[in-house]
Amino acid sequence: MIAQWTTDLRHAWRALLRTPGFLVTCVGTLALAIGAVAGMFSVVNTVLLRPLPFEEPERLVALAGTAPGSDLPERFELGNDFYLHYKENSKLLDGLFVFGGGTSTLRTENRVERIPMAWPSNDMYGTLGVRPQLGRLPVAEDGDDVVLISDQLWSSWFGRDPSVIGKSYFVSDSMKQVIGVMPPEFRFPDDRTMLWVATPVLLEQVRPGEFRAPIVARMKDGVTREQLAAELTTLSKQLPTRFGGSPGYARIIAQHRAVVDDLRERLVGPTARTSLWVLLGAVSVVLLIACANVTNLLLVRAEGRRRDMAVRRAIGASRSQLVRLQMAEAFLVALPAGAAAVVLGAVALPLFLRAAPEGIPRLGQVGLDPATVATAFGLAIVAALACGIVPAMRGSSPDLTRLRDGGRGATRGRRWGRDLLVVGQTALALVLLIGSALLVQSFQKLRHVDPGYETEDIYTFQFAPDQPNLRDGPSLGRMHLNFMDRLRGLPGVTAVGVVNNLPLDEGTGSGRFLSDAMSADAGGALLGLNFTGGDYFRVMGIDLLQGRTFTNDEAVTPNGNVIVSRSAALKLWPNQNAVGQLIRRAGSSTTPPFTVVGVVDDVKQDDWREEGEAVIYLPLTGPTPTAWGMGSPAYAVKSSRAASLGPEVRELVRQIAPEAPVYREYTMEFLARRSMVQLSFTMLTLGVVSALALVLGALGLYGVLSYVVAERTREIGVRMALGATTGVVLRQVVSDGAKVVLVGIVVGVGAALASTRFLSTMLYDVRAVDPAVFATMSLMMLGVGMLASFMPARRASSVNPIESLRSD
Repeated sequence: MIAQWTTDLRHAWRALLRTPGFLVTCVGTLALAIGAVAGMFSVVNTVLLRPLPFEEPERLVALAGTAPGSDLPERFELGNDFYLHYKENSKLLDGLFVFGGGTSTLRTENRVERIPMAWPSNDMYGTLGVRPQLGRLPVAEDGDDVVLISDQLWSSWFGRDPSVIGKSYFVSDSMKQVIGVMPPEFRFPDDRTMLWVATPVLLEQVRPGEFRAPIVARMKDGVTREQLAAELTTLSKQLPTRFGGSPGYARIIAQHRAVVDDLRERLVGPTARTSLWVLLGAVSVVLLIACANVTNLLLVRAEGRRRDMAVRRAIGASRSQLVRLQMAEAFLVALPAGAAAVVLGAVALPLFLRAAPEGIPRLGQVGLDPATVATAFGLAIVAALACGIVPAMRGSSPDLTRLRDGGRGATRGRRWGRDLLVVGQTALALVLLIGSALLVQSFQKLRHVDPGYETEDIYTFQFAPDQPNLRDGPSLGRMHLNFMDRLRGLPGVTAVGVVNNLPLDEGTGSGRFLSDAMSADAGGALLGLNFTGGDYFRVMGIDLLQGRTFTNDEAVTPNGNVIVSRSAALKLWPNQNAVGQLIRRAGSSTTPPFTVVGVVDDVKQDDWREEGEAVIYLPLTGPTPTAWGMGSPAYAVKSSRAASLGPEVRELVRQIAPEAPVYREYTMEFLARRSMVQLSFTMLTLGVVSALALVLGALGLYGVLSYVVAERTREIGVRMALGATTGVVLRQVVSDGAKVVLVGIVVGVGAALASTRFLSTMLYDVRAVDPAVFATMSLMMLGVGMLASFMPARRASSVNPIESLRSD
């Protein structure tokens, strides 16, 4: 058997070399499609399928909550009250921890930067089943005075010096001792985290109703997520009895239901997960189209060798021998395509990863690994079988009467198979085109949405001064006012303001507030919290609807004035003038009420697809000097030179706070693009894939009609000799192509109706079934199909009747 296959492969290779155009076309078509699928599989496998690098990762879950009927989001994070109560009372958990994440300052002897950090409780390491590669884990006696660093930070900052263990450095707001270095594969909660600060959770620090602490837990062996959710829901009902809290807190707990999600799915997030599966599905569709194209080419090749196959059969070759010979050609086309796909993947995958949006976990671990190479060659073998089996079976049963006819004879009955492949190609290409068009339409609508603020000509940055005289609201407020004056002196700067949480960069905090008309038992309205000063509203173009903005005196003098957004005013004082109204913090009887001095328009804080937030803005200094202090707010600078202000700003910062790192330097236009990068990346990638599918589909139709024209040359010559005009022949061939494309369009529309719903989470203000999009893309597909039909039709209409009859 091996000797027979070797002989057949040798003969097949010689035959393919005699038709290099055919060989290159088939190998190139399959290589492009296989490389795309293998590359996307590598991404999906690493990000979505590969287990997390922790001990028994299938038992790790992310805990959250839902409270139907409340004003909280559909799913919300929990708090330290949940963490402590679950930890002490759950019978189904082997461990859990609470954590926070963000950026803060790390200062060593010769370097200072703002780096990504996490603040986990000490039980994170045991819950995840990880240990440091160097040093030890934190214990309760350490308090919050110790940190562990990542392998990346150990290498880049400390040159992998083991003596870093035991040394103390300035971290966030105090000196902390390095006690351990985590292994290279440990990246939690995301790939960027470089340092973990020990963060004990103390009972006396618990404030019920602060729903902002992510919790991760490990289920006991054999426990299901449904069982755990039921237990945690029951335990949560005990929280008001144990921790107290406001009546509003008690109502939320009464409505609360525990949500238990797989940790891997929570880390990835629904948008990224949908995008990756959509893209993998799209490139898989391209592979199907490519296989259909190659199958058509192999069918044409088999039809052209009918006489050769008939001769072989007549002199004693068995049908299995003929099948093997033709399958050998299919394998010799597909296997080089697999090798070429690996090379293409090695070149294209890094480019794809560089273009991918930030925040997708483990994306940095994606590469051309053995699984990807195996996938490429596995797909090549599958493609060989898929593309070769039908032509081989057809070619292995030749009609021996062709020997008598000299190879002539009607094969019109066999054309339906090739037409069916073109129908499939057309349908699949149309599905991709419709999906791509929906994303394009969604992206265009999102680009033109009004977020409540401007993005042009605005430069933003932060810096974190650490000076002994900056310890309360008034001192920090004076520093910010003085620095804003320096910034206004830069050429081209027209206005400067500060804000604690800049839109599209950071989310706001939240709190519950009561108007005078609300009773304490009402629980209060849930509002976002932000702090601002200077000309922030003017810089951002946020409309002032009533009253006034903050004065400079309110940045440095204790006061109780606030500004509210339009939605906040409607929540607290519907159909009333909010200016002059009093508002107080729910659950705090000692804090004096605030006075509303202005109302501004709503802004879309985190995502332009969301509604504008109900927010209360507070000044840089609160009712008392120590009520709060804004150490490192975001500066917003209005200037036509926004894109080039960075060096001048950094020099000003060095003059007043040489110890302070400058970080989060952006333009608002960049932040706007970044907020849409997930959608735009998926849209562009799917658009490229759709264009490739369209081209392959058109080439498939062109190839089929070209072969049909060549096959029917004698028939067309007879018709023209009998009086058929050039126009009649042209219309006939184009009509044949259009019929096949129309059938494909009908099938494609049906498939798109069933599949575009998977894009619904990525669409904005666009229906997954949009009649205009479906109609436009169908007409476009029909137009491309008719264009692909035109060239064969033109060739058919130029047939010389005399020459065609003479050659026959």
